[in-house]
Amino acid sequence: MIQRVYIDTSVIGGCLDQEFKKWSVELFSEFKNGTKIAVISDITLDELEYAPKKVQEIIKQIPSKFLEIIESNAETENLAEQYIFSGAVSGKFHQDALHIAIATYFNVTVLSSWNFKHIVNLDRIRKYNSVNLAQGFNILEIRSPRDILKEDENENN
Repeated sequence: MIQRVYIDTSVIGGCLDQEFKKWSVELFSEFKNGTKIAVISDITLDELEYAPKKVQEIIKQIPSKFLEIIESNAETENLAEQYIFSGAVSGKFHQDALHIAIATYFNVTVLSSWNFKHIVNLDRIRKYNSVNLAQGFNILEIRSPRDILKEDENENN
């Protein structure tokens, strides 16, 4: 089964960031060749509208057959509110909570982000997943692109 990887805007922008470029570009290579399916949401598309043109162009490099676009809805909004209510993240970071909720609701394989403060953070991941379980959802894997690619490398050895 091909992994469905939800990516937030930081992973897309990471393709142009010296610190993250290596892993973001490698992950995008896997999307382009169909090894993995890139999953983005309407929230990601909204965020990209405010990004530099070079960042906006990156997502267009993925063939449409390897790119899935999903839409937020009342259930994902409610789940995001539950994360905020539980203290997983503050209300100031509603968009981050919404990324987690959308990825959870649509049962992606893993959510990938370079946001180590509000998303790829062990304490927060535990809180997000505690809410997920309490609400009847599966646990969501949340990893940086580097961690996702390392897992792949280890499987090949």
